[in-house]
Amino acid sequence: MAERTLRILVGKPGLDGHDRGAKIIARAFRDAGFEVIYTGLHQTPEQIVSAAIQEDVDCVGLSILSGAHNTLLPRVCQLLKEKNAIDIKVFGGGVIPEDDIPELKAAGICEVFTPGTSTEDIVKWIQGNILPRA
Repeated sequence: MAERTLRILVGKPGLDGHDRGAKIIARAFRDAGFEVIYTGLHQTPEQIVSAAIQEDVDCVGLSILSGAHNTLLPRVCQLLKEKNAIDIKVFGGGVIPEDDIPELKAAGICEVFTPGTSTEDIVKWIQGNILPRA
């Protein structure tokens, strides 16, 4: 039986209006053979979690530049837990200070990618750390 293609939701939580990076990463994921669902700008954590569950994704990649990462990213993890969907892994990227990364990881974010991380490195991380859900 063939393994299911990895499904990734790319989300832009909060009021951040810049999505060029999210679109670049979504394209890199498609080029790597992943199925990608992009939610668009100005999504609430509730909207992102609802879409992740409805789309049966394996993981959620959150792109954030607004500075609200310490609130919005953990909220996505909390909502997934409340919806009994903790097997959907969450990672983030954007303008996130190194000092904030340990707290984000403690809140359930699997990995954080900071500015300058290559799309190839992110794809390799996903390939090595995210498995299709049953």
